[in-house]
Amino acid sequence: QVELVESGGGLVQTGGSLRLACTFSTSIFGITAREWFRQAPGKQRELVASITSGGRTTYADSVAGRFTISRDIPNKTFYLEMNRLKSEDTAVYYCNVRGISSRKLPYDYWGQGTQVTVSS
Repeated sequence: QVELVESGGGLVQTGGSLRLACTFSTSIFGITAREWFRQAPGKQRELVASITSGGRTTYADSVAGRFTISRDIPNKTFYLEMNRLKSEDTAVYYCNVRGISSRKLPYDYWGQGTQVTVSS
């Protein structure tokens, strides 16, 4: 059973920084993308950042230039570096890993979520 464990959330002032981490409990075969999503109260979950197996990154327009997604493959961890945080970044942040298993079946694993609160 694969478990994704998130860490690094918390309370920060506007303009501050946080780094979220997502660590796998075990190695995962066939990853195609590592992603960060967020969900604010009363809103739908949205994709914040993604990094493919080839290292290509994409970002939501609202965070481009402020957030950076990166990965540490040997340590089964990937990160979301968040700078110049705004109150509208307040949300529960979820990490996600998707890919194709050795049996050619798609999979989609989620972390439990970590709260990020940006106060003015």
